[in-house]
Amino acid sequence: MSDPIITLAAVGKRFPGVIALRDVSFEIGRGETHVLLGENGAGKSTLINMLAGVFQPDDGVITFDGLPYRPDKPTDAFRAGIRVVHQELSVLSNLTVAENLLFEDLPRRYGLVDFRGMNRRARELLDQVGLDIAPTTLMSRLGVAQMQLVEIAKALCHDSKLLILDEPTATLTDKEVNRLFEILRRLKAKHVTVLYISHRLQEIHGIGDRVTVFRDGRHVATRPLAEVTIPDLVHLMVGRALEEQNAFRADVVPSGEALRVDDLQLSEGSPKISFSVGHGEIVGIAGLVGSGRTEAIRALFGADPKFAGTIHVNGDPVEIASPRDAVNYGLGLVTEDRKGQGLLLDKSCAQNITITDLRKISRRGILQRDVEHKEAARLVKDLRIKTPTIHQAVGTYSGGNQQKVVIAKWLFRGTQVLICDEPTRGIDVGAKAEIYDLMGRLAAEGKAMLVVSSDLPELLAICHRILVFANGRIVGEVPRAEFDQQRILSLAYEEHELD
Repeated sequence: MSDPIITLAAVGKRFPGVIALRDVSFEIGRGETHVLLGENGAGKSTLINMLAGVFQPDDGVITFDGLPYRPDKPTDAFRAGIRVVHQELSVLSNLTVAENLLFEDLPRRYGLVDFRGMNRRARELLDQVGLDIAPTTLMSRLGVAQMQLVEIAKALCHDSKLLILDEPTATLTDKEVNRLFEILRRLKAKHVTVLYISHRLQEIHGIGDRVTVFRDGRHVATRPLAEVTIPDLVHLMVGRALEEQNAFRADVVPSGEALRVDDLQLSEGSPKISFSVGHGEIVGIAGLVGSGRTEAIRALFGADPKFAGTIHVNGDPVEIASPRDAVNYGLGLVTEDRKGQGLLLDKSCAQNITITDLRKISRRGILQRDVEHKEAARLVKDLRIKTPTIHQAVGTYSGGNQQKVVIAKWLFRGTQVLICDEPTRGIDVGAKAEIYDLMGRLAAEGKAMLVVSSDLPELLAICHRILVFANGRIVGEVPRAEFDQQRILSLAYEEHELD
């Protein structure tokens, strides 16, 4: 490469008991969009954190913009012109959107914060990413996808030499993805270098110039994207070919009604939402960011208040006013934010799995560790969770294995209705295939599943039916025999534009 902006030479990084990166050498060209691929645990996050000043390499040399580069802290990376949008978002939830966007450089007037100017500038940044929310909205009121767009807008606030995007489209629908790609093309025209990390292989050919693949902490290959196909990339990532995934179980015929929701309203005057899910059925929920998908299932689960509506579980009317009620009636929520809301990251795999029903592993109020370990080991084996020991903290696990632990805790509880919000967010292709297989097996066992996903091909691959949300209501229901990606997208887009 004639003009690299970053050069890595024999870079290595070790943690206690783990070699995260080993002898990594490659270059990223100035002004190119460089894609970085690899399974969870391949070393991508370690590299990002080194470039961001969170970690320092144990071996090798990094050169950035022609000079040796070894930042001691994130502010060093920021001053050097490197901006990172992490997959695991770090937001100031008690501040407004505008304050989050401009926190590092608040506009001032007469020595005081210029709130009017701040909100005006925030509105301009939000418009760039197509996020139609008030700058004065508290971050705590946003969903994960909206937070992701705010973080991207924040990265655009400052002139950067290198923009690192870690899974920026994990929770975005096609419309938001297209807008993001337009922004990246504009940045490319300004000679801004982009390091782009994604598990959505179908999108990278439309935006990237070259691709680097990591596997098991090693650099496997760097190639022009025009010269490699998706099967080529999968083979480089996992070391083997993966069969085309279609986890739909045609042999599973849904029966009865495990869950029925009638006239659910989130607030006074809001649209009424009604649907049902049968035993052994996987029902998908599609829609744009802000369509009301996550809000509906959170209200159903009792995580957010609802204004009206009735819920039936196995034909019996139930009153769900809190997550505790939902769990007691046999519902489980696989949240879109598994690290923030789904797991106790500093606790062991066994503790996370059994926490949903401590009575099962207690005798006279005292925890029986041998019973806990036996039950956890059973589910680890059944769900094929990769861990050296059930006593290891789940915060050290890959995204795919963390997601399996979240599912395992609900299976330990005996949950019959599993509500999954973005179940494969930030998960690599190999782990995604395993999650799909697991969901198919659970459907065959009679579990009812409600799946919210921004990845429409995912819903097409696993669901019996798909409900399409727009503007807080269901605007269409598409049975499997009539699945058509364009039709589903048209329903979501057209209804969105009508309002």
